[in-house]
Amino acid sequence: MIEFVRNVQLWFAPERIKEDGDTPDYRFSLANERTFLAWLRTSLALIGGGFAVDQFLPDLRWAWRAGLALGLLAAGALCALRAVNHWVRCERAMRRNEDLPVSRFPALLSIGVALVAVAMVVVVLVGWEA
Repeated sequence: MIEFVRNVQLWFAPERIKEDGDTPDYRFSLANERTFLAWLRTSLALIGGGFAVDQFLPDLRWAWRAGLALGLLAAGALCALRAVNHWVRCERAMRRNEDLPVSRFPALLSIGVALVAVAMVVVVLVGWEA
């Protein structure tokens, strides 16, 4: 738990990462940053999808619309938080010459998005006003 708190503190003070280990090859740090930005793009897409479901499917039952929209919005918010946490963890690992951290989050996000997609297929096949 203390490691998580330290990582969260580094979200807001990234210059303190320099206190850990040695400076890695800049190519690795830049690749880490590109991965961070890819996670943010995924987050924005999920958030946009959540708003799209809510705004452009007014005939869909409220429970379905709210459930799908909130699922996508929550996934987008979690993805954004996960992006910055992963960036910090990877940067620290590279500076310490350690293995890069592993996570179950990509699998959980994929399963969540797949469940929303299956729900959307059901909505399309059954109809919106069923």
